[in-house]
Amino acid sequence: MTYSLLLKDEESNAICGVAATGNLCVGGWVLRAQAGIGISASQGHSPSTFWGEEALALMNKGQGPHEVVHGLVGPDAGREYRQLSVVNSAGVTSVFTGRKNGDYHGSIQFDNGVACGNLLAGKAVLTDIVDFVNTSSLPLIPKLITSLEIGENQGGDIRGLQSAALLVVKPDAPPLSLRIDYSERPIKALMALYSRVTTQEYQEFLNSVPTLNKMDRY
Repeated sequence: MTYSLLLKDEESNAICGVAATGNLCVGGWVLRAQAGIGISASQGHSPSTFWGEEALALMNKGQGPHEVVHGLVGPDAGREYRQLSVVNSAGVTSVFTGRKNGDYHGSIQFDNGVACGNLLAGKAVLTDIVDFVNTSSLPLIPKLITSLEIGENQGGDIRGLQSAALLVVKPDAPPLSLRIDYSERPIKALMALYSRVTTQEYQEFLNSVPTLNKMDRY
């Protein structure tokens, strides 16, 4: 019912993710991140409302992505209806996809990133996203949002899309969490929202907000 991309960007040191779904409010359901720690995407036919936050908590305690995913998935009796993907601050990835997530479901892990989805039109949704991300020369955030469009062009969620979201965290900037909770064209709306974030007035505001490595900014 959802497809997502998680990525550690080596150039900017950002940890980031995007997601789109044929349901409402994908940003509130799927994406969780903490600067300097990692990012998770908890999704699926019946997504866990706990896995995403717990994945961050476990990484904060020093667990690696594989240990985190195994530890969360194993005890959960509903795991076959869920997906979990994780990328830590070093770019190490791990992912789990339950078998009862509707066809097509799957994932692709690559250097510093992971794409996964369920109830998709086909594997090309994910392969095209990964190919695009690995070859595109676009700046980071437009590249992330455009990757959702690339997936949509291959059929995306078989029900169509209703919501989309972006989450970017890094030590030297405030978190950027953009959510389109409902739209007939959520990816287009997400890009339009991002264009507003890049205005000079808003950027001046962001430059005054405390960050992880500059907590006394004002």
